[in-house]
Amino acid sequence: MPRDREHFILQGLGKAEVFKAKGGGAPKRPNDVANRAAHAHALLHALDHLPNVAAESRPGLYLEVEGRPGEVMVTSGLDASGLTLLKVEPAAADQQPARATIFASENGIGKLRQKIEDFREKNRTKQDGSVGRPYNADLVQSIGAIVEAGLRALWRSPELKFPEGNDTRPWEIWLDKTDAADFIAGAPDYGVAISADRLEFPEDIVIIGTATNEALALAVRRLAGVRALAAPTVTADYFDALEIEEQVEWIDALAARTTFHDAADPNYITLLDRGVSRAHPLIAPALAVADRHAAEPGWGLDDLVGHGTQLAGLALFGDLAVALQTMNPIRVRHRLESAKIIPDAGHNPHHLLGAVTRAGINAVEGNGDRRRTFAMANTTEDDSPHDGAPTSWSSEIDQLTSGVSGEKKIKRLMLVSAGNTNQNLFGNDDYLSVCDQAEHEVESPAHAWNAICVGAFTDKNVLPQGEVGAALAPVGDLAPSSRTASWSSHWPLKPDVVFEGGNWLVDGAPPPMKHPSLSLLTTDHQFPLRAFTTTGETSGATALAARAATEIWSDYPDLWPETIRALLVSSARWTPQMRSHLPGNPAKGDYGPLFKRYGYGVPDLERARRSASNALTLVVQDTITPYRKADKPATQHVHNEMKLFELPWPVEELRKLVDAPVSLRVTLSTFIDPNPSEPARGSKFRYASHNLRFKLNRPNENQAAFLARISKAAEQPDGPVVEEDDNWTFGRNRRDVGSLHIDELVCPASDLARRNLLAIHPVAGWWKTKTVPDPENHSARFALIVEIDAGETNAELYAEVQAVIESLNVVAAAV
Repeated sequence: MPRDREHFILQGLGKAEVFKAKGGGAPKRPNDVANRAAHAHALLHALDHLPNVAAESRPGLYLEVEGRPGEVMVTSGLDASGLTLLKVEPAAADQQPARATIFASENGIGKLRQKIEDFREKNRTKQDGSVGRPYNADLVQSIGAIVEAGLRALWRSPELKFPEGNDTRPWEIWLDKTDAADFIAGAPDYGVAISADRLEFPEDIVIIGTATNEALALAVRRLAGVRALAAPTVTADYFDALEIEEQVEWIDALAARTTFHDAADPNYITLLDRGVSRAHPLIAPALAVADRHAAEPGWGLDDLVGHGTQLAGLALFGDLAVALQTMNPIRVRHRLESAKIIPDAGHNPHHLLGAVTRAGINAVEGNGDRRRTFAMANTTEDDSPHDGAPTSWSSEIDQLTSGVSGEKKIKRLMLVSAGNTNQNLFGNDDYLSVCDQAEHEVESPAHAWNAICVGAFTDKNVLPQGEVGAALAPVGDLAPSSRTASWSSHWPLKPDVVFEGGNWLVDGAPPPMKHPSLSLLTTDHQFPLRAFTTTGETSGATALAARAATEIWSDYPDLWPETIRALLVSSARWTPQMRSHLPGNPAKGDYGPLFKRYGYGVPDLERARRSASNALTLVVQDTITPYRKADKPATQHVHNEMKLFELPWPVEELRKLVDAPVSLRVTLSTFIDPNPSEPARGSKFRYASHNLRFKLNRPNENQAAFLARISKAAEQPDGPVVEEDDNWTFGRNRRDVGSLHIDELVCPASDLARRNLLAIHPVAGWWKTKTVPDPENHSARFALIVEIDAGETNAELYAEVQAVIESLNVVAAAV
């Protein structure tokens, strides 16, 4: 069916309901030690051999606390008065016990000693008067050893990147906010030079310090406030452009049939890159002189390398090889901006790349308020492997997108490339196994929660007639240049989507090579010396993705950035070639490799922009206040509300289809505020300000039963609590991660006719902790996309929904 109808944009549909999360099981605890007195004696002996804080005039000690082999480690008691939990490393598969790094003041050491002594000597009394467990049993029996921590215990980058020797080198230093000023002021006295760059997060300030290992270690011991250390990042090198000879007449012919948008309020694609050349006649009409900027005022605005100009051509026209071969008129409805964030020398050595990115965005936004799609094809391998855990750069991307960072506190739509593989590691076959290796993990900052991470696939396999060799990747599969996610489902699924990134040529001995015919054609920065060049990889894919997102935004200019993200990613599907890697009847776990390589697949721009008579999309934008203070004093705040939606549903048309299968896809998109403190890096519930989930009612489940199933506050006293059914395709392990949640189900149309109740509810986030004094003042926006698709079946689903919406008066003004 033709997709020629606007989506339904709904307002005023959500109803707030009191929400209380269902409780979980009892927390795990370590087994009892064999000899209680001996265990306590060993730990007290370890405390006796620590440096004397008072005698050495130190603010406290950094301690490394090792768990007991094979036992769970309870760390809550290590984050109490006088003790600050900085880092937790879970137990390794080789039976290496869990470890925690803490900072202990003199008072904190004394309290830890007292807890151990109480464990040795005192027992709790049960309600019936009998003897209970020892005092502090979970805490003390979690600890196997206590020693003073060195710099390595504070290291949050990959272990292999810890600096050896004692050379002077830059360090990324994470500081507690309350102690940051004193550390910055005092560090030079110990031989640590502090740069001017700053990144600020909810619990941390990140700086760059240059020092030897010994000098930094002395400053850390003598000055309070260091929470973590990391390697400063350096951007990855870009590939050299491959030249092709073209005639200027091609430019003139294409320009003659291209209409550039001249409206007063167009959308903009803002390229955060190496600058863009305006000399090219295909770029100049869409890029004003005043719309080129730089993160540093002293940098030139031209593109001396070519990468930014290559992306500009793709962002405007897509693959020029297609545009040149079609004689149809072309309408470019958006314009360009450029923000140079990489100097002409090649990279930003030893800078906080989050700060440079923020400076580039600030420079652009100083030129006025616009609808901007930020596209950044710059990543770093220096934070790999990060295993999906936040880095300073990815956390700043999350802050910029959520609107808590930058001179203007606004939400931002941002796309980041997944990063490119090392071509020299490939043979001439089985390239997917190389792409899947941990060495080719998605690079920082593309794993940011709120940004769209763009990987690459390829449909290119045609070589010129008579040319020897063959394309490495089959049509519709992963581009060999595209990195993949090596981490588990604990962190967000990345990449989110894939776009065309070109293929490689197999001809002779490995490694396979890039080839112009298997690449994307785009604009060259050296015009008129060169008109075109070829490019690709995840950089080219990111430019194409930015173009697609901006096309959607041009159709629906009143939608939020988080909504445009949802529409783009929700439209993605895996190609038949991608799905060929699944078994015949896939279980939920079988989809894991596909998510790690392709995300949700290749977006369908037609699906993202328009509905059809038998396939419709409902778009909801709403807000929720997830948490509030507890009625009684408590350690943490409590859940506040959920939003219940009774969706306008094509009930009669679905019933007419009887048992014909139809598909439902639900997408929930929100932008979280990040908290990348070291303890939070190990928990998705502490990194994100809020976490939201969606639930759908079952075919025979009325509103009361549905609410009872998902909220304690609505449970009926006489009815059983029914768990969520398992008809979803992807399942909660892959749906309930990150800030973008997508799942789908295929069911008989008659069943779907009875499933129009959908709830959005919160789970834990750092807004729920006591660090936020006023949770009731923290609301979160979210976008909800609901797609119903009858496939090849004729049905008037759209018409019936339109009639229901008009009767409810919940549709927004036409856009």
